[in-house]
Amino acid sequence: MDVELIAVGNELLLGATVNTNAADLARALATVGARVTRITTVRDQIATIGEALDQARVRVATVILTGGLGPTPDDVTKQAVAERLGRTLYTDQAYLAELEARWVARGRAAPMPKANHTQAETIEGADVLPNPRGTAPGLWIEDAHGVVVLLPGVPVEMRGLLAEEVLPRLVARNPVAGVGMHVRTLRTTGIAESAMAELTVPGDVELAWLPHEGGVDLRVLAWGGAEAEEAVERAAEQLRATLGAAVYGTEHVDLAAVVLDLFAARGHTLAVAESCTGGMVGARLTAVPGSSKVFVGGVIAYANAVKESQLGVSPALLDREGAVSELVVRAMVEGVARRCGADAAVAVSGIAGPDGGTPDKPVGTVWLAVRLGETVTARRVVLPGDRAAIRERAVFAALDMLRRLAGG
Repeated sequence: MDVELIAVGNELLLGATVNTNAADLARALATVGARVTRITTVRDQIATIGEALDQARVRVATVILTGGLGPTPDDVTKQAVAERLGRTLYTDQAYLAELEARWVARGRAAPMPKANHTQAETIEGADVLPNPRGTAPGLWIEDAHGVVVLLPGVPVEMRGLLAEEVLPRLVARNPVAGVGMHVRTLRTTGIAESAMAELTVPGDVELAWLPHEGGVDLRVLAWGGAEAEEAVERAAEQLRATLGAAVYGTEHVDLAAVVLDLFAARGHTLAVAESCTGGMVGARLTAVPGSSKVFVGGVIAYANAVKESQLGVSPALLDREGAVSELVVRAMVEGVARRCGADAAVAVSGIAGPDGGTPDKPVGTVWLAVRLGETVTARRVVLPGDRAAIRERAVFAALDMLRRLAGG
């Protein structure tokens, strides 16, 4: 079943409100096998809403609109839909009485404002979808072409009506929709999106590459029943074998949690020494519940004087090599392991910009070192992006080095 979504609201187009409803709808609809093929956002104008509805119904049989059901003059979704479907608007007297009773029950002065009466208006032939979380009910309208659903724009109200009223009706109307969407996501880091772009797998599955600051999530998707689920599982296993150590987990697993689990399994403690990341590595680790079993502490050595006094880095070494260098991060990782009494450690020093780069060490240059026992490994990377992106990518690079150090 293909579905189009129409989000109504000037605030969405102005960027004043983020359209979380579209994401929530798409995810929920996918669970019952309904595929969202297009999402359109329009102004609070009768003609614009009507045009979007007409165009959507040319392409699909099921259209869901959100927003524009409130009591203010710009809430015109019901009027626009009624006009395009050639149906009349009328006041549901029973629901109007219910609204008035709820108004008084909440301790508000009677009578209820006339503006609220519009929320009792309904479209000829529509099923009213009760909304216990708000005052604007949803509407379900069927005709020879298909279904049009109107839902309130308030997210908690929309989600409630979707789960309790809309999804069950869609499945009942088209039982084959219940087979659903099957997805597996492989989380990778340390490998470029372009290096993964030519991956293929047998079977009727879709691949999507979802890059973020820390790496690329590879999504495997198929629609259908048990056969589709099996195809997704087979494809995910094949891809995981192909990508090898670049895969650090599946679905929503966190890289910091993976690192902590690996060190906990080996009984090792961990410390961090950070310069350009300013404590971000430690923050990611300590955000994981139970991290105290592994993480013992760290040093934010932003200034060279702190690298000297807290980590024992030689002033002569800093003068000769510079803070962003292999020998300095090696000294940093040794120093923090010794100072914190940790079995393992990681050190990060880099140029996050926007200034400070040189031809030999451009902005984005980061040196990292990891230590376990007496073994120290260092690595240089040049990371793209602005200051925030470089720092975030440096955190992932540090965590990935720790993961590989622990055998993950």
